[in-house]
Amino acid sequence: MTSTLAIGNYKPGDRAALSDAFDAHVIPGPDAIRALDETLRKGFTAVAYAGGQPFGAAEMELLSNLGVIANYGVGYDAIDVDAAAARGIRVTNTPDVLNDDVADLAIAMWLMQGREMRAAEAHVRSGDWAAKGPVPLNRKLSGGTAGIMGLGRIGRDIAHRLAAFKMDIHYFARSEKDTPDWTYHDDPVALARAVDYLFVALVGGPETEKFVSRDVIAALGTNGVVINISRGSVIDEAALLDALESGTIAGAGLDVFVGEPDVDPRFLNLQNVVLQPHQGSATVQTRAAMAKLQRDNIAAFLKGEDLLTPVV
Repeated sequence: MTSTLAIGNYKPGDRAALSDAFDAHVIPGPDAIRALDETLRKGFTAVAYAGGQPFGAAEMELLSNLGVIANYGVGYDAIDVDAAAARGIRVTNTPDVLNDDVADLAIAMWLMQGREMRAAEAHVRSGDWAAKGPVPLNRKLSGGTAGIMGLGRIGRDIAHRLAAFKMDIHYFARSEKDTPDWTYHDDPVALARAVDYLFVALVGGPETEKFVSRDVIAALGTNGVVINISRGSVIDEAALLDALESGTIAGAGLDVFVGEPDVDPRFLNLQNVVLQPHQGSATVQTRAAMAKLQRDNIAAFLKGEDLLTPVV
C-alpha cells in the first residue's frame, strides 16, 4: 500500500516520477479525498500537494496518519499551516529554485509596460508602421526609483536586477535588512510615495491580504506603476482597477489575480496593463527543479531524515 497521496493536476512526467519514487496515489484536488476508501486514507503519511484549492483542517482530519505536506511551489498560502502544526504535520515548500524565473518575469513586465511593447508589436504586425509611421514616444525606465514591497529571496533578486538598470532602490520589510545602501521604509505608504515603480514580492496569506491598499496605490501618484508577482490577494484589486481606469496611476504589470484564472473583466479593457497567466516559475528547468525538491522532501520524511525546506 502506498504511503504517499499526490493531490493536483500533475503533468505526465511529474506524475510518473511520483509513481516511480513512491507509488503515489494521485487525485485531482482535495475535494476528492473524502471519496477515497477509509483504509486507503489511513495509509497515507505524506501528501505531495500541487493544488491552488484550500487544504485545511477538514482535509487533514480525513488523513489521520498524515505527517508531511510537501507543497509544489514557494507560496503555501493554500495550506492551513496552523492546522497542520496543531496536528504535528510538517509542511515544506520549494523556495530558491524558482527565484530567477520569477524575478526575470517581474523585470520583463516592467519593461513591457513602460516601453508599451505590446502596442508596439501590434503596430508592426498590423502594417501600421509602414502605413502610419512610428509609434508615439514612450517612457525611459533606467535611472528611475523602484520600491520592493517585501525584501525576501525573490524581492532581493528583483532589486539586484533593477540595480543593473541604474535604479535607486527602496524597500519595505518587517525590519531593516543588510543591503547595498538601499533605502529602508517601515511604512508601505511612505515607500509608495517615494518611488516610481512598486514591485510587490510579499508572501501571500491572511496577514498580507490587501496589504497594497488603496492608500498605498494612491501614494504612487500619476507616474506610478505596480508590478505584482506574488499573489493577487496582496493587492486591493478593486482599488487598483479604479486607479488604472481613472489614471490615478500610470499602469501595472500583473502575473497574479484575485480569483484566478477568472480575471476581473475590467482588466481586459485596459491598455496600460500587462497581463500574464501566473507563469512566473513556468519554465521547463524550474518546474523540474521544483518537482524534484518536492519529491526530495517527501523522501527525507519517509526515511526519517531532516526535511530540506521546512515551513513548519
